[in-house]
Amino acid sequence: MNQANPNRADGALSNDMPEAVHADGMRILWDVPIPMSDGVVLRADVFLPPEPGRHAALLSYGAYGKGVPMQVGYKSAYDRMVRDFPDIAEGSSNKYMNWEVIDPEKWVPDGFVCIRVDSRGAGRSPGVLDPTSEQETKDIYECIEWAAAQPWSNGKIGMNGISYYASNQWYVAALRPPHLAAICVWEGFVDRYRDAARHGGIYSQFGEGWYERQVLRIQHGYGERGARNPNNGELVCGPQTLSDEELAANRAPKMANESLNRPLDDAFYSSRKPDVSRIEVPLLSAANWGGMGVHPRGNFEGYLDAGSSQKWLEVHGNSHFSPFYRAEGLALQKRFLAHFLQGKDTGWDRQPPVQLQIRRPGEHFTIRDEQEWPLARTQWTKYYLEPATRALGTTPATGASIAYQAMGEGLMFKLPPAREEIEITGPIAARLVVSSRTADADLFLALRLYAPDGKEVLFVGSNDPRVPIALGWLRASHRKLDAAKSLPYRPYHTHDELQPLVPGEPVVLDIEILPTSIVIPPGYTLALNVRGCDYDHGLGDAGFSDQPYPMTGVGPFRHANPQDRPPEVFGGENTLHFDQGNEPFILLPIIPAKGA
Repeated sequence: MNQANPNRADGALSNDMPEAVHADGMRILWDVPIPMSDGVVLRADVFLPPEPGRHAALLSYGAYGKGVPMQVGYKSAYDRMVRDFPDIAEGSSNKYMNWEVIDPEKWVPDGFVCIRVDSRGAGRSPGVLDPTSEQETKDIYECIEWAAAQPWSNGKIGMNGISYYASNQWYVAALRPPHLAAICVWEGFVDRYRDAARHGGIYSQFGEGWYERQVLRIQHGYGERGARNPNNGELVCGPQTLSDEELAANRAPKMANESLNRPLDDAFYSSRKPDVSRIEVPLLSAANWGGMGVHPRGNFEGYLDAGSSQKWLEVHGNSHFSPFYRAEGLALQKRFLAHFLQGKDTGWDRQPPVQLQIRRPGEHFTIRDEQEWPLARTQWTKYYLEPATRALGTTPATGASIAYQAMGEGLMFKLPPAREEIEITGPIAARLVVSSRTADADLFLALRLYAPDGKEVLFVGSNDPRVPIALGWLRASHRKLDAAKSLPYRPYHTHDELQPLVPGEPVVLDIEILPTSIVIPPGYTLALNVRGCDYDHGLGDAGFSDQPYPMTGVGPFRHANPQDRPPEVFGGENTLHFDQGNEPFILLPIIPAKGA
């Protein structure tokens, strides 16, 4: 590719505006300098329509490397995605499709400018690497305002992207950049403590692998040890190759270590939790029923709490990235963003506030428009755990307590096989009465579905190809509720103090289970599994070559770090109690059939 070299003779990057390269129907500016107020210069690739003019712009900012095409950095995931959904690869050379951000070849022809910024300390942007920090949010704010001032900009900047590139939208929108005009938050968490770092107070090991695998190998200064951008030949992580000591000095403390050593929701987390009530821009929050570990909760909570008068919720299924790139997802995003950034009549003014893909076994989905979340017609129904029969029934049940191994697969309570179709769509909560032989206990809840032949029905999840209907977690010492924020169907725990158990003494635990949607066919059986460890479907590893962890039902969202769960505290035996007046139950959102 013929282009001006953005590197100076001394190995540093030039601060001059690069010359445009014409390729694949676009004008491309590589390594555009974006000066920050503290003197650091970030780097962006800008994809422009071939004709001059002022255009709406879509900005993404993150630490995964703007110069790493998905086929290079995530080849196995890319190959699976286009194998399952060939339409994703159509209409584009796919050379510029990067992990979790838009493909410019599918947006630039519609008059959008696509801006990809390497976050501070990552890729070709120098500075201290500190993902999802306050500094990153300030940088995004400045990048938005920089973009709005460019001669090719119409002054309206939007944001779009998955996961990392979604979560940072909640953060920056709460700061109200004057030229941010709309955000499309596709599977992005909003509360680092509750959504990502500690599920119900239990440490999630996701951050350990994520930081090492997806962030550190893109740190600025990795230089010759890293990859090259096949589209321009430049080193993805900058022209300089720094020593391990220099790289370590240029990054904040490891996020996983911070989460492991901070069991409570303290100032560290509060500084990384946006006040979404301050968000004013139009937003589309897109969640995944199969999220199961880091994002879905944030999309629901962010949508509900955001201060925007114009906000929409969309919920889908399948993997973490395919729905974003498929034709249906692309069309939804374009209708939303073209309406608010380009002023086009896309029909978005008639879009319902909530659009759900109602899930059935076999990965069958039906799109249904709704007016609110949770659904106003929900029949909130308590199903009580029955100790003698291990059934779920609508009548409170008492009886002898049941002990189970505190780190084992636990106990199963089942509804009778469905006599007619039953829909469950919405948030879920459970109330259990538990004691332990030690001073603490971890509760893992899995909502599971079984076919008439007894085989479990599994679904494609965002980060694991075989997941159950829904999961929930709670550490007993974190049982304290926030009375102002708790709802019957969504308990909210403060996580601000530890309340150790007295061995053998029962306590009441209100447990949040992630929102879900499932239509149970006749003959199928719904079950609640009360466990002492992470869910495992028992079918073995799905065997993805690009994943260092086994795919057994929860993907990378595991909770087995011995420092967080020492066996002398969390091993042994737990007991479920069924005393009169404190009968345990699960609260399910039953959606009545039309006409019922």
